[in-house]
Amino acid sequence: MKTKLTKREQQISKDISEGKYQSLSKGNQKQYAEMAKEDVQQRKAVRKEARINIRLVPEDLRSLKERAEAEGIPYQTLIASIIHKYLMGAMIDLKNAALLKKFLKSS
Repeated sequence: MKTKLTKREQQISKDISEGKYQSLSKGNQKQYAEMAKEDVQQRKAVRKEARINIRLVPEDLRSLKERAEAEGIPYQTLIASIIHKYLMGAMIDLKNAALLKKFLKSS
């Protein structure tokens, strides 16, 4: 059975057959592998994340999971995003926003 290639895979296959790629020497292969390993380690060191445990009522967790699924992201990512936005001042309480809007109109 022949495997069907994606358009990107077809382009890579074409490029290989046209000689647009070449093999690395064993020494260069080792050097590139080391560079990639160092890059991964640096990225991990820069973006260390702390783990937390949080207790939620089941209804809130269910709602979070539903919202995350609708957004196409993991629910933990959604929770982290909500916390981050709150801390950066990017989230507002809609009740307070309505009061502020009323106040501004009356001024």
